[in-house]
Amino acid sequence: MSDDDPWLWLEDVQGERALAWVRERNAETLAELQARPDFAPTRERLLRILNAKDRIPAVQRIGDRLYNLWQDETHKRGLWRRTTLAEYRKAAPAWETVLDLDALGAAEGENWVWAGATCLGPAWRRCLVSLSRGGADATVVREFDLVDKRFVEGGFALPEAKTDVAWVDPDHLYVGTDFGPGSMTDSGYPRVIKRWRRGTPLAEAVTVFEGEKQDVAVDVSVDHTPGFERTTLVRMLDFYRQQVMLLQADGRWQPLPVPEQARIAFMHSAGVRGDTLLIELRSDWEVGGVRHPSGALLAIDARAFAAGRREFQVLFEPGPTRSLAGFTFTRRHVLLNVLDNVSGRLEEWRRHGDGRFVRRAIDAPAPGSFSIAPLNDPLRRDDPLAEKYLLSYTGFLTPDTLWLARTGHDRRATLKTLPAAFDAAGLQAGQHVATSRDGTRVPYFVIGPRGEARPRPTLLYGYGGFRIALNPRYMRPVGAAWLERGGVFVLANIRGGGEFGPRWHQAALREHRQRAFDDFIAIAEDLIARGVTTPAQLGIEGGSNGGLLVGAVMVQRPELFNAVVCQVPLLDMRRYHQLLAGASWMAEYGNPDDPADWAFISRYSPYQNLRAGVRYPRALIATSTRDDRVHPGHARKFAARLRELGHPVLYYENIEGGHGGAADNEQRATLQTVEYTYLWQQLGRRE
Repeated sequence: MSDDDPWLWLEDVQGERALAWVRERNAETLAELQARPDFAPTRERLLRILNAKDRIPAVQRIGDRLYNLWQDETHKRGLWRRTTLAEYRKAAPAWETVLDLDALGAAEGENWVWAGATCLGPAWRRCLVSLSRGGADATVVREFDLVDKRFVEGGFALPEAKTDVAWVDPDHLYVGTDFGPGSMTDSGYPRVIKRWRRGTPLAEAVTVFEGEKQDVAVDVSVDHTPGFERTTLVRMLDFYRQQVMLLQADGRWQPLPVPEQARIAFMHSAGVRGDTLLIELRSDWEVGGVRHPSGALLAIDARAFAAGRREFQVLFEPGPTRSLAGFTFTRRHVLLNVLDNVSGRLEEWRRHGDGRFVRRAIDAPAPGSFSIAPLNDPLRRDDPLAEKYLLSYTGFLTPDTLWLARTGHDRRATLKTLPAAFDAAGLQAGQHVATSRDGTRVPYFVIGPRGEARPRPTLLYGYGGFRIALNPRYMRPVGAAWLERGGVFVLANIRGGGEFGPRWHQAALREHRQRAFDDFIAIAEDLIARGVTTPAQLGIEGGSNGGLLVGAVMVQRPELFNAVVCQVPLLDMRRYHQLLAGASWMAEYGNPDDPADWAFISRYSPYQNLRAGVRYPRALIATSTRDDRVHPGHARKFAARLRELGHPVLYYENIEGGHGGAADNEQRATLQTVEYTYLWQQLGRRE
């Protein structure tokens, strides 16, 4: 397809002509799918699951309270609320409402969606609350008082933009936002950081740092821990490389001499002697006469590092099947979340007075996935929760369990358990391996009925990018709308993801992108060869980069599939870097303006490779008007091009929702029902 794009007008996100096209497509899709007898009961079931009162409330500690955003049928946009740990341990905690998003939106005539809060310790009274219109990444920021439970009159306030803010002290902020022409990067994020004093106009804020226009973003954080006060600035050179700088007493920014692809963290707490620098490597690093591999986690005394010493202690080193899924820390322990053949394992490393760490394996269920949330307040010297943390466990057929755990032993108190959302009797989960085109063994999980082996409607889900791992988890909508009705669900752990560390991700970067598609195709072929499904019963699904995955695979091997759910996708890889945040992903995909890069991108870009005279599976393309990360023009133009070439396609665009596709549970239920009704229509009848 030439650069003279006849569907370019669909990139006008709020344009009248484009929105008229969207509404017409939405009406066609809903008229067809809502007419099916399973649409209404499926939506009712999914909405009931999403609004269920017995969900586990996700909490964040701020001061002495645990805060949660709660959405249900009465509070569609949500209540920001709080409780104590003692109350949270009860079956029915007493919650105190801090901010009612629905009431706020009604009073102000806005469709506010919660986007988080940045609060100032150690008093933990003032917060910078971020609110999004319709779920977009861009937010407005307002100062909020947690004691009075109201916005501060005359307090800090920032207009809608992709903004980064940090408290310097009660009367000063560091702000990165849209200050006007030239203040944002090509990717649409802040490149200028200013120091803003309370009571003065934003225009008078003093510039403290400027990145380059081609950078992805610049952001700043302030550590207020007594004895370890530190201001850190991160200049993102591209999506994976960054320059880390520390603010010096004379106002200079001193670069921290670590690899550009490393992630760093400082571990310390009030009243603790010593400060540890943790470095997670994303590339090999030869330093101090030792070669440390990509994927390793290193520890060193921060003062020793500043003085030039480079004798690291290795807390984690990757293996053929082992990778580091994440790390965090309590007052004296580093907690590691390890993936071993895509199954979670836990370790803790205790820091002793001499700065050395000692390892202990944590006994926890397997297989499955974990998430860890320390409760330590590093600003508080006498914190009773200094060594406690929340540990969540989940598996494909195992509803989530949330424990209150403590370092040093494996005893845990069960706080919450998620009731079963679907009937798992007769279901099983297993791991299998497919061989990709180049001989690489690629694992995948299959969840479906045990016993009688016969081809069934099968949904293959994948992502394969940006170092994101797809791990076992309890998927309530999938279980209720797909597995319970006799379908098979498959989770693909293809290259480009983070399942086996940086090497697995880097194997599918840029000119090697086709490997991710080949892996996905190999799994599809393996499912068919093993008799799990047939091409007529096989559907594929992916969102964002996963939307690019299923779009490319649909175009390359259309005969393998009979359904494609393509969500908030990238599809026009000729123009992706010119649309919204697209420029930030050139380290992942390459630069289409570079002829050498376009040579390999053009071979798989779904939009450019659509052809007439080919039988493509009838796809469902879904996006959101308010997605200001991946431009909705990708989805719109792909659907329009399919229609132009005479191919049947369904299209659904939620007018709100941001990159997540939906802003509240009603919208989520509708979107999910559209997807599952379409899948059953394409792939089979109810068992």
